[in-house]
Amino acid sequence: MLVSALSYGNWITHGSQIEEDAATACVKASLEAGITTFDTADVYAWGRAESVLGRALKGVRRDSIEIFTKVYFPTGFNPNNRGLSRKHIIESLHASLERLQTDHVDLLQAHRFDFEAPLEETLRAFDDLVRQGKVHYIGVSEWTAEQIADALRLADDMGFDRIVSNQPQYSLIWRVIEAEVVPLCQQEGVGQICWSPLAQGVLTGKYLPGAPPLQGSRATGVEAEEMSWLLGDEVLTPVQHYAELCRQAGYTPASVALAWVLQNHNVSSAIIGASRPEQIAENVKALDIELEPDFVAAIEEALAPTTLFDPAFTFSPNPRE
Repeated sequence: MLVSALSYGNWITHGSQIEEDAATACVKASLEAGITTFDTADVYAWGRAESVLGRALKGVRRDSIEIFTKVYFPTGFNPNNRGLSRKHIIESLHASLERLQTDHVDLLQAHRFDFEAPLEETLRAFDDLVRQGKVHYIGVSEWTAEQIADALRLADDMGFDRIVSNQPQYSLIWRVIEAEVVPLCQQEGVGQICWSPLAQGVLTGKYLPGAPPLQGSRATGVEAEEMSWLLGDEVLTPVQHYAELCRQAGYTPASVALAWVLQNHNVSSAIIGASRPEQIAENVKALDIELEPDFVAAIEEALAPTTLFDPAFTFSPNPRE
């Protein structure tokens, strides 16, 4: 399956941060910019994000877009309303289809690895949904290289559909997938659909060292505590150096950050979010940027004090992503 280089994701925005009219305008702007891939999850805003996306895409030719959703995190208070058991996968997917107003999703992703559910049970449930036509492909999110390899071996042994994608956090300052996940996935034909390529907005350069974040920004919302590791001067000072290098080259820091993620050949798509349509237009400019090796070396050196490579940090500090 082909996907657009940039995907539109509604993790924080739809159903919580912005009004539905603004959300619909952002979806429309995405379509007009050539974005065809839309990423959501059953847990975002307790299902409201899927509902908003479903209404925003109503009337769009279904075969002209790709809709991705996820399953794993709790969607209710019953112990069965979570994880990757057969029961929860199937019930969650049916609820997602109803909210999204569609009869299938193009990609269903395991939002995290479930250490309690047998992997065979999980993959068999996914495979059954594929064979029923309710899911076209299956993927995972924030799985380690070892977990992905185990799932691929089991799928081959059992004749199940294989994982085709992984959705990790990946940016200029969060590069932990490069050590183990990317080499395995390149070998096995698994693509990366990356979230937070702008490091939750930090790589736009809008957060200044020693200054409080602007009111209304993500850093003053419900994500503020979870973003705290990104908002210290030890991160923001190098980011300002990076931002200045981008501006001197005639680019915005955001467009460079996106272009850098997309230059990794194992990256299939980078997920962007937006609260205003003009942010979509700005982000799409990244597709016209060809980063020169010397420039890449300079921005990577500027951000070196902030950059994480250790696979031990694979898992996001924000479990609601």
